[in-house]
Amino acid sequence: MVPEIKPARVRFAPSPTGRFHIGSARTALYDYLYARKTGGQFILRLEDTDQKRFDPQSESEFYESLRWLGLHWDEGPDIGGPHAPYRQSERVELYQEYADELVANGRAYHCFCTPERLSQVRQEQQKRKEPPRYDGLCRSLSEREVNARRDSGESTVIRFKTPREGVTTCIDLLRGPITIDNATVDDYILVKSSGMPVYHLAAMVDDYLMEITHVLRGSEWLPTFPLHVMIYQALEWQQPQWVHLSIFLNPSGKGKLSKRRTTNQRTGAKAIYALELRQMGYLPEAVVNWISLMGWSYDDHTEFFQMKDLIDKFTLEKLNPSPAAVNYSKLDHFNGLHIRALSTEDLTERLYPFFVNADVQCDPGLLAEITPLIQERIRSLEEAVEMAAFFFNPTVDPDPQELVGKNLTPAESATATRQALAVLRNLVSFEPEHTEAELRKLADTLGLSAGQLFGILRVAITGQRVSPPLIESMSIIGTETVLSRLEQAVEKLEGIADPE
Repeated sequence: MVPEIKPARVRFAPSPTGRFHIGSARTALYDYLYARKTGGQFILRLEDTDQKRFDPQSESEFYESLRWLGLHWDEGPDIGGPHAPYRQSERVELYQEYADELVANGRAYHCFCTPERLSQVRQEQQKRKEPPRYDGLCRSLSEREVNARRDSGESTVIRFKTPREGVTTCIDLLRGPITIDNATVDDYILVKSSGMPVYHLAAMVDDYLMEITHVLRGSEWLPTFPLHVMIYQALEWQQPQWVHLSIFLNPSGKGKLSKRRTTNQRTGAKAIYALELRQMGYLPEAVVNWISLMGWSYDDHTEFFQMKDLIDKFTLEKLNPSPAAVNYSKLDHFNGLHIRALSTEDLTERLYPFFVNADVQCDPGLLAEITPLIQERIRSLEEAVEMAAFFFNPTVDPDPQELVGKNLTPAESATATRQALAVLRNLVSFEPEHTEAELRKLADTLGLSAGQLFGILRVAITGQRVSPPLIESMSIIGTETVLSRLEQAVEKLEGIADPE
């Protein structure tokens, strides 16, 4: 009998201090998928206790990126919910309450050490080749001394009083039990001298009060995982399921993914930020498909997923803790697949802004005619502009040398173009099948392959060596424009032809 899956409450809790990158996107995606799979809730929470680095633009980018990817939250700072507020800077009193409880229970303490003293302690530890950590000077201060020093206005932080003996076992859903000696865990600061909590306290309090059932987060939190478990134990709370996701490696497979652009032979700079991927013409469906498979798989052969498929098939048990190299070729592959899966109307609507942003005078009706010709050929929305802008330009201006056919002289190419011009002038319309048949017949007459003749005509009519299907393109461009561009091509070829 299959056990019943209870509705999960998961949270994506970014710190609005930087850009929204694909690592954050994957964490949010897995949270979203699990919430939808179990009929639970996906919560957005902003961990903005680092007020010095807080960036309002970063917060806006989180919202925009999540919406673009289709990851719509059920509770959050902008829409509220039963556990509001969802912004940590507005919950400081709550954190202080639990910090005071830990102090009262002997599981945390006030520390009065100055930055200068702490620096000196670290330097001495380094000389002794010891791991840097707090030396515990203030661990045993009496309540009377603490109160006296606080009353005198002395600055204080609150540190967690880590047990000095025994072990703590942490259960990670992907990695199993992780047991550490308590003596190796530092007395971490929970509340700064400013009264602002750090992540270690604030996130644990929020997860508990917001009834989070599963915490999915990056494996960079594994070193402080024991501390978080200890805080739960100290407050006698039931822990959530902990899931530390795999890290992303650079495309080379060496080193953690850099927060910089990486190089791709086809398009030059690639980005790791969601909104830059959007700007480069990647579909959100493709990005979701791509990042879903960097740390999870359904089986050993299924790769193409729409969001509804991912929701249906996603399970935590099939997550993989092994590091995953970022493969941009796979992103291009998925983008092509998802472009071809769109309806013509949908693709046209998505393409239009790219033409406008490239200052192409794009007519939506004409673009709708062109879309079926390029849908099978483009790997990004941005690529469509390069491939199809000639449809909207009044003229094209190819390099004369580009007009010379394969294994032909300029004079021979001029003759072939002139003959094609004569054939096309006699056609009533550019109905594709008839036009292609007549031009193939001409190629035979001239002793050329269809590829040689069509190659000349393609450059003459489109201004480029690579284009959508030539015959269908001619039909859309129209008789007058096609004939005019061929006449100009003849002139260019004659201009470089040998005098003989």
